[in-house]
Amino acid sequence: MTGPGRPLGPTDLKRLHRRWRRQTSGRLALVLDGVQNPFNLGSIARLAAAFGVGQAWSTATVALRDPKVQKTAMGSDRLLSWAHVETVDEAFAEAREAGYQLVGVELTDTAEPLFALELADDVALVVGHEERGISAAALRACDAVGYVPLVGRVGSLNVATATAAALYEVRRREWAAPRSPEGGPA
Repeated sequence: MTGPGRPLGPTDLKRLHRRWRRQTSGRLALVLDGVQNPFNLGSIARLAAAFGVGQAWSTATVALRDPKVQKTAMGSDRLLSWAHVETVDEAFAEAREAGYQLVGVELTDTAEPLFALELADDVALVVGHEERGISAAALRACDAVGYVPLVGRVGSLNVATATAAALYEVRRREWAAPRSPEGGPA
């Protein structure tokens, strides 16, 4: 058994993250359906950059350049392809045209745990407003709806926290999938 190890320096971190990037081939996108809180938007931008989100569409009225968004995003927004769209229908059309499966992250009576969903190689996670969630029209247009199972005494998560769990779950499933001898998914 090895000890706790030592904290990684900048070069070691780059090597570690490069190793995981090599094991990542699926495309990941986000559709933000009415996320309004600038701190949530900034957190989601930072998460998107960290998990390799290739495209994000947002109907938010708060701008990515808002100082509160920038404070939380910590510059990671410059690493993203981020499009403001007028309607979630526009975002869905662009995501579908790009070949993404649209997966809502929402608590509904027919949603399945995220880990149980059949996911395509290319997934666009759809997250909604902080209080109201995903709009009814967007929810009906999703290809699948999943949720993050909770076992504590809290009934739901903040939208940025739920987005973090969902992004991680999509990537985790890809990383845990059987690999071919060439290193890609089998």
